[in-house]
Amino acid sequence: MFGKRAALVWLVLEPAAHIAFMVFVMSVLRLRHIGGIDTALWLMTGMLAFFLFRRVASQGAAAIDANMALFTYRQVKPVDTVIVRCVLEALLMAIIAAAMLGIAALLGVPMQLASPLIVIGAVAGLWLLGLGYALCVSVANQLAPEVGNIIGLLLVPLYLLSGVIFPIAAIPYPWREWILYNPVAHGVEAVRVGLSDYYHAARETDLAYLYGFALVLIFLGLALQVRHRRRLVAQ
Repeated sequence: MFGKRAALVWLVLEPAAHIAFMVFVMSVLRLRHIGGIDTALWLMTGMLAFFLFRRVASQGAAAIDANMALFTYRQVKPVDTVIVRCVLEALLMAIIAAAMLGIAALLGVPMQLASPLIVIGAVAGLWLLGLGYALCVSVANQLAPEVGNIIGLLLVPLYLLSGVIFPIAAIPYPWREWILYNPVAHGVEAVRVGLSDYYHAARETDLAYLYGFALVLIFLGLALQVRHRRRLVAQ
């Protein structure tokens, strides 16, 4: 955060700029409500939920390469750097989300929270999914950088295919079924479900699918970390 000029400021400005731009676009289109809740709140929660997953996944995947110096200490394992980086990114996003939601409340955006447990469950599921992605891709980045780069490109279309800027419930079949194979979409929808009892979510939203996908990735990532731990340190 302090290695580059204004890096800490940009950490907050990046998600804020995304959200402000999309709120402006929706205001121009005169969309005051989406899915039964305020448009600004709908966009803000969806983007913050997706940014949580993206930051945990992308920064966690780069953790091994960024912390090579720590491996001179024999008690430090490559998997340790990935897990700690994912925890750090979650804490940073929690601070950013609290600040942005607080500012939005001061600006008059109506804040609702119908089911805190659903919101917490969805956020935890997205973090676990990002952790599983980071554990797998961090190994690929070290052993075959080309494969890691290709896998990293998957994060680009996920922004559009996770229901962040359009309601999944409005998508006709069979396209909705294909989009909901994406576990991130279930997490984003579940966060919004927890905001309001009146939100018109996709009926297929299932947190169990998100958690199942995340746990498979975590177990696969841990297996890769154990299998290639010596090669990761030797890189």
